[in-house]
Amino acid sequence: MVSTKGRFLSIHPITQSRRAASRQTDRKGAGMSINRIFFFEEVERNVLKKPPTPDQRHGFNTVLDAWERDHAQEDDRWLAYILATAYHESAHTMQPVHENLNYSAARLTQVWPRRYPPEIAEDYARKPEKIANRSYGDRLGNGSEESGDGWRYRGRGLVQITGRDNYRKFGIEDTPDDALDEAKSVTILFHGMIAGLFTGEALKDYFHGKHSDWDGARAIVNPGSVPDTVSALGRAFYRAITYTV
Repeated sequence: MVSTKGRFLSIHPITQSRRAASRQTDRKGAGMSINRIFFFEEVERNVLKKPPTPDQRHGFNTVLDAWERDHAQEDDRWLAYILATAYHESAHTMQPVHENLNYSAARLTQVWPRRYPPEIAEDYARKPEKIANRSYGDRLGNGSEESGDGWRYRGRGLVQITGRDNYRKFGIEDTPDDALDEAKSVTILFHGMIAGLFTGEALKDYFHGKHSDWDGARAIVNPGSVPDTVSALGRAFYRAITYTV
């Protein structure tokens, strides 16, 4: 499981008919390049509502480059949902980030009511390391609260992998900060969602043939967490994907 519960983290118009014609009927774009001008126009209009920052543009291009290089033969809906996930999980930065656990007592009680009843929350408020160790201790492959694993394996990356088990899956158990490396974070994002390494659920389970389950696909990363938000983002990114020869 990749847990992100309650966290917060530190052009030229194209006609509908032309766009429809340019999209492959099998939803794949092997051998062609994604039209970046159209992509950024659509993302600016329907996702960001303003021009992308240089970091956002770089992050989007990094994901698109990886797709064209290694996965262009796959379903475009996979790419759209990958983009939606990275955008949401990175707090819209499109950069690898680490989890900010600087919660107030009230927020702790709201997010983790069983772990932080009011009489305990005050002792943990605004102490990120202490919060991580209690919140993630004895779960996700971590040791006890006292082990320090909760802080060591807190959320990082474009998809916020959390817990010793997830870091081990990607070969960075001994070097967890590697999840903040751009290339590694993209590899984790793609491999985790395509191969189903996060929760056992994979993109192919939700997007195949004529079947699309934009809401259910949230189970690939964090079951039950804001499925409507990520679903809407996925559809918006899908509308932004078209190809040029």
